[in-house]
Amino acid sequence: MRLMAEGLSAKRGEDLIFNDISFILDASEALVVTGPNGSGKSTLLRVLAGLLRPESGHLKLENGPPEIAHPSELSHYLGHRNAMKRELTVAENLSFWRDFMGDSPGGRGATLTEAVEAVGLPDIAHLPFGYLSAGQQRRMAMAKLVIAYRPIWILDEPTAALDAGADRLFADLVKAHLGKGGIVIAATHQPLGLDRTKELHMTGFEHLAGDHWHDA
Repeated sequence: MRLMAEGLSAKRGEDLIFNDISFILDASEALVVTGPNGSGKSTLLRVLAGLLRPESGHLKLENGPPEIAHPSELSHYLGHRNAMKRELTVAENLSFWRDFMGDSPGGRGATLTEAVEAVGLPDIAHLPFGYLSAGQQRRMAMAKLVIAYRPIWILDEPTAALDAGADRLFADLVKAHLGKGGIVIAATHQPLGLDRTKELHMTGFEHLAGDHWHDA
């Protein structure tokens, strides 16, 4: 499977946020998106996730399931917010996301028990999500990535609110996903602990010609 972005641009109001963003990711490859606040990192991820329409350019998936019309149908998006109901238990939240997302062709998501064990919190799935600490909430949001199988992970500051131990746990999750042929795109100010990534550095609409990507 290959994910290709060709000539993407996006606007906020009448102003361009970024312009002419292109990259290619094959199975088992990761792209780390860097740049200062306001440079368009989050907007780019929302475009990749199908949540925003680009001003120009397009996404293309090669060698993917023939029934898939857009790469977003194969994607998990983990944004700044955890997207979990505080009043529901962790188990209820994860069960909802498992049923709502469903498995993409070619894989199977983890069971509820496997998902909470994967993020190192096997004994608190019965608690309301709102009872958890900020770090525990972020870990449980990460569990959404494995509860339903999606080969493309789109992550916006995924390690926010995590301690060093949880950072390593998350790196292991990402490595395991890449090892199974997955693709990861992450905007972050912190290293993800991966051995090798591609990098896209964004400079914002004031320096549109400066956006570039390379192997890191």
